[in-house]
Amino acid sequence: MSKQVSILRVGVTVAASAAFVVSWSSGFLVPAIAPSEISPLALLVWRFVPLAAILLVVVGLTGAARGITRADVRRQALIGLFAQFGYCTAVYAAIASGVATGTTALIDAVQPLVVAVLVGPLLGLRVRAAQWAGLLTGAVGVVLVVRSQLEDSGTHPAAYLWPAAAMACLIVATFLQRRSAPRTGTLVTLTIHVTATAVALVPIAVLTGDIVPPASGPFWLAAGFAAAFPTLAAYGLYWWLLRRVGIAALNALLFLIAPTTAAAGALLLGEPLTPVTVLGFGLCAAGVAAVLVSEARGRDDADRGATMAAESARK
Repeated sequence: MSKQVSILRVGVTVAASAAFVVSWSSGFLVPAIAPSEISPLALLVWRFVPLAAILLVVVGLTGAARGITRADVRRQALIGLFAQFGYCTAVYAAIASGVATGTTALIDAVQPLVVAVLVGPLLGLRVRAAQWAGLLTGAVGVVLVVRSQLEDSGTHPAAYLWPAAAMACLIVATFLQRRSAPRTGTLVTLTIHVTATAVALVPIAVLTGDIVPPASGPFWLAAGFAAAFPTLAAYGLYWWLLRRVGIAALNALLFLIAPTTAAAGALLLGEPLTPVTVLGFGLCAAGVAAVLVSEARGRDDADRGATMAAESARK
């Protein structure tokens, strides 16, 4: 019976991981496939404002926020400003500046290596040798995936500061969440993050004249898609997986973002996809597999150690 439960848990985690990669990758395509006359800021505002209203109503009706303190709200609001406001505005600015979608996705591919370096001093966690090997293999794969796009890009070098800023925001948010021992569930966490982001975006849009949405179907289609998938689904799964599989395994999944985005960009936007890119896909997959297998073995060893300790205590 326990074996069947374990298999079910693994299946749920794998399915959630695949859904996370696909939904997160879709976020890079939204500003690229949206009509060119649409302001990126207006798209961001109307991606978050309606979703914030819906989530607040759902939380109010379900009573999910019972027991949440003001300190919890303040902490999660700060995390949300880094994770969604800072991250999303920087990604949209990068793509609006001409950085290719696959290249922008490189921010998610570099993050695991930065996190692996920082988890020791900041969280007291150890990255195993097999995990380092997997992370480095995935990094090589990512470089291959975006290489053709970087070579063909005529974008001003300063534009690449936007993806770097987005990466930094998500790293800060991840560590803050990991260290905070949050008492808020995924629904409440996501609601606070989305609401804080909406509140931050509205005054900026008012000042720039981007607050009034265009009366066009493509705009609302893009805004609705962005709210449902790269926001509601992707971020919800990000925080859920962070608690379920840990920071090392979750960040390994980010290596799959750049290949997935590059593949979608090739199919939908005609961006280059070469044999070198396909080789990069394989290396990314191998790197992720190495990290996940190492993480699973570490958990199994920990479980066996706990079981043996309990048995010894009973004797």
